[in-house]
Amino acid sequence: MLKHADIWRAIDRLAAQNGLSASGLARRAGLDPTTFNKSKRTTGDGKLRWPSTESVSKVLEATGASLTEFVSLVGESAGPGSLQRVPVIGYAQAGNAGFFDDAGFPSGVGWDELLFPSIGDPHAYALEIAGDSMDPVYRDGDTIIVSPAAQIRRNDRVVVRTKGGEVMAKQLMRETATKVELMSINRAHPDRNIPRADVAWMARIIWASQ
Repeated sequence: MLKHADIWRAIDRLAAQNGLSASGLARRAGLDPTTFNKSKRTTGDGKLRWPSTESVSKVLEATGASLTEFVSLVGESAGPGSLQRVPVIGYAQAGNAGFFDDAGFPSGVGWDELLFPSIGDPHAYALEIAGDSMDPVYRDGDTIIVSPAAQIRRNDRVVVRTKGGEVMAKQLMRETATKVELMSINRAHPDRNIPRADVAWMARIIWASQ
């Protein structure tokens, strides 16, 4: 029997595979951003609310996924290999020594884990945001998924670590052979221009739990 929770789980997994939140997936599909919110999945009196076939059709078109691919995301396991274990630590811890190797891959001890739809990057990791330093884009309690393998383009949001151990989440404005220009996500904080020689690694943020 097709279960209500399975269909919504498939939508969440499809969003995650495309680096989107559920609201971001709805927005990309041309739907109201609140269409897939967890609060919309039941009515006020507790009745289960199912996504419409029209909304499912629109998200498949928006993401390029086939119906077969969508069905493969349904269910607890969603098929072999569909989930991966992603190491996670607090954003504030990321600057501490021992959590990353020279390539920017998670290493050492002290990481927790979360299960996440397969990203295709075995070195992907998650950072848990604390505080308001990145409001309003990333808020206290949000989790961001970072992929060292993802291609980085101008205007992407990235995590950068300097050779001095400083870790920051910014928006990439420009990268040249000599410097990296970064815009602060919270406009109350200054932008940064970092000499290229001082950058240890930079990786793209591909998803946030918003």
